Amino acid sequence: MHGASVGELRSAERLLPQLARIRPLIVTANTQAGLEAAREMGFAAHLAPLDTPQAVGRFLDAARPRVIVTLENELWPNRIRIARARGISQVVIGARISARSARRWRLARGMIAAMLGTIDGLSAQDAGSEARFLALGLPPSAVLPRMQLKLLAPARITPPAPSAARDRTVLAASTHEGEDGPILDAYLAARARIPDLRLIIAPRHPRRAPEIAALLDARGLGFARRSDGAGLAAPVLLGDTLGEMGLWYGAAGICITGGSLTDKGGHTPWEPAAYGCAILHGPHISNFAPDYQALHEAGGACPLGAAPGETLAKLAENPAKAREIGAAARAVLEASAPDPAPLIAAIAALATEGPSTNIDRTGKEKT
Repeated sequence: MHGASVGELRSAERLLPQLARIRPLIVTANTQAGLEAAREMGFAAHLAPLDTPQAVGRFLDAARPRVIVTLENELWPNRIRIARARGISQVVIGARISARSARRWRLARGMIAAMLGTIDGLSAQDAGSEARFLALGLPPSAVLPRMQLKLLAPARITPPAPSAARDRTVLAASTHEGEDGPILDAYLAARARIPDLRLIIAPRHPRRAPEIAALLDARGLGFARRSDGAGLAAPVLLGDTLGEMGLWYGAAGICITGGSLTDKGGHTPWEPAAYGCAILHGPHISNFAPDYQALHEAGGACPLGAAPGETLAKLAENPAKAREIGAAARAVLEASAPDPAPLIAAIAALATEGPSTNIDRTGKEKT
């Protein structure tokens, strides 16, 4: 299995043990961090070879795979061509291609069609990507069930039971520079109407904690720092630590997703959805536009709009509504995270066929 780095490999963490039960599994990554993550998960791992005939050939000589499973959009021409020439099956999982990227690839239609035409199976993230891959040359027979890998892990999280404490807690998750001030102003406006409303503000990068502390001080907001040992009872908690987002999601009934108030493209809504949070967001959600659209259609997320304080206050004043939105978000997640068993079965079937031996190390037929 090949993934670019940590994020891609972590998204497939549920699949890796299942694949390892079919055949011995080797994991490759493009980065040292990805390599270390794979080894931490307990798998044999190597840095991926450069996409040259010689490097790819040497790697395949040593690894002798029956199937190459590629995560997302790691499509490398030499790797695909040489693997095909050697009779090695190839599967792509969680593939995504935007309309803009598809237009660019059409300028090199011969190259992309040659690559896609040799793939045995491709599981797209969404219907739009699947249609665009087909238009660029993917054989219809190669289409596998769609899979959003990033949803498998969130769907396994058990959401906490509703509680009055969660109803009265707002989380600003993974905020970026320029977002904290408007969020604090919205919180102050809402707290004027709900005096016991609590706030957890967790920056994307904890190193920004001093500047957030200055914003809190400027607004006269007393606060506690998690790095000083403060707990969830603090009326305003600065989550300036790493690795505790699950704790914050579990404590908050309402979540404002960061990266969406400034032009960062937004962060995933699926983690707060996993915990049954009512999701609020700013206008910048291009990174996850289809995801937010699905949530909007189901009533599982709401934009903050032009008056964030008013939006937040109305939701915090109506715990039943917030719980309803959170439950809808969780339902969308569960419906969007299909059972990977059919995909695993397809890979297992391909793994029964061994690679050809009538090929030299660069992928050319021996004479």
